[in-house]
Amino acid sequence: MRYFNVSGPCNRAEHYMIEAASRLQGVEQLIDQKQYFVIHAARQSGKTTYLKDLAQRLNAGGKYYALYCSLESMQGITDPEKGIPAVIRTLKSSLKYSTLPDVEKFAATADYEDFNNVLKDSLTDYCMITDKPLVILFDEADCLSEGTLILFLRQLRNGYNDRSSISFVHSLALTGMRNIRDYKAKVRPDSLSLGSASPFNIVTETLTLKNFTKDEIASLYRQHTDETGQIFEDAAVNLVWEQTQGQPWLVNAIAREVIVKILQSDYTKPVTAELASEAVQTIIMRRDTHIDSLLERLKEERVRRVIEPIITGEDFVGRLSDDYLYVRDLGLIFETREGLKPSNPIYAEVIARTLNYDLQQTLRQNGNAYRMPRYLRDGRMDMDSLMRDFQQFWREHSEIWTTKFDYEEAAPHLILMAFLQRVINGGGQIVREMAAGTGRLDLCIVYEGRKYPLELKLWRGEKTLERGLEQTRRYMDVYGCSEGWLAVFDRRTDMTWDDKLYLRKEETPDGKTVTVIGL
Repeated sequence: MRYFNVSGPCNRAEHYMIEAASRLQGVEQLIDQKQYFVIHAARQSGKTTYLKDLAQRLNAGGKYYALYCSLESMQGITDPEKGIPAVIRTLKSSLKYSTLPDVEKFAATADYEDFNNVLKDSLTDYCMITDKPLVILFDEADCLSEGTLILFLRQLRNGYNDRSSISFVHSLALTGMRNIRDYKAKVRPDSLSLGSASPFNIVTETLTLKNFTKDEIASLYRQHTDETGQIFEDAAVNLVWEQTQGQPWLVNAIAREVIVKILQSDYTKPVTAELASEAVQTIIMRRDTHIDSLLERLKEERVRRVIEPIITGEDFVGRLSDDYLYVRDLGLIFETREGLKPSNPIYAEVIARTLNYDLQQTLRQNGNAYRMPRYLRDGRMDMDSLMRDFQQFWREHSEIWTTKFDYEEAAPHLILMAFLQRVINGGGQIVREMAAGTGRLDLCIVYEGRKYPLELKLWRGEKTLERGLEQTRRYMDVYGCSEGWLAVFDRRTDMTWDDKLYLRKEETPDGKTVTVIGL
């Protein structure tokens, strides 16, 4: 019986899978045109699965010899004198376990001391004895760095330029998490110029492996239904789509969590939206390797420069900057009509929880103050009481805690979200709407079926309150609520706490109520 795979590449015999070829069009045309190209996508998006399937299809087609080769073992080898021979040995190993002919002749007489030419010469010699054009699909190409990276690309470029007169690789793919233009960042900082003969100029196309569509998620889950009879309810598919936006690893992980862990492989029980939601929360809390590896990037300064405006809602300029392109290639963000956002609600949740984790733990140690019952009145949540408690906490602790956050501009938002974590721990939910350029952070607290819209803003002049009230009103309309809350952080140093801290009711033109919380 097949299963939902969450580790390593997929294969049809063992795993439920969506054909990767359907998510990436035009590759075989590039190969026919003798092009060198880049495929990049976020971690665990199906790149390796796609490359291995492509190599198999090309070899079966009979027109080409195709070789899959992972460069993962090159990580950290910066000296080209060691790195280039290591690349050749990796190629030899890949050939050894392939179906290509004359593999023992590849680099049989290689002169590794001539590391400036040995890769090009070895590939040329092998291409001269094969009776079909050679296609190489390099995986984990962004593991190459510094001198090894530059010389690797230079030798490929030299072979590429001479192909009209000397045999060389017919077509080649460099595949990894990042676009090739970002490989330049892995060159030593003092290498400001790579010279006029840039090794990066042979790439014709840069392609991205897309996430699953909603229909593809349904198709993937239907494979399990066809084999076991276990049904994924439409509401469950919808929830998975909303929470993951089709990120392949997350789609598989949620299904596996429900079927194997929650239902204990009892195929008589349907997969419901409630079970899928429970799986989402478990995955968020467990922080599996996939999520952890992405969130490690939050410590990088160039990632902070992109993520922080998303949290605060401030404008982000620089869509052409290397910072933006790097974070987008990692799969952490995407563009919407509302602005720049985390790639999916799961990532938004774990970003917030990761950045304010230390404060969450401190608050948890505070015992009863971290529990929900004190804020419940007749089955409803007393938001005013909750926010008054936060005002007191903010007054006493903001000066200390804001300095502890690397994301200092977003510190107020992160501190309030940590304070509200008690809602989740008490069985509630917080829906986070983050987007750069909106001028706000929207939170909707959900408890016992009731919704409490809360908008966070930084004081940005006299128009802040007016804009905030209008934005909160529109946010209340989204959830059909007659009452909402607007928290305004005023970080002006010439303001006293007595002036900053207030809680008052404002009536909107349509008769709804917004409680404004000054902070």
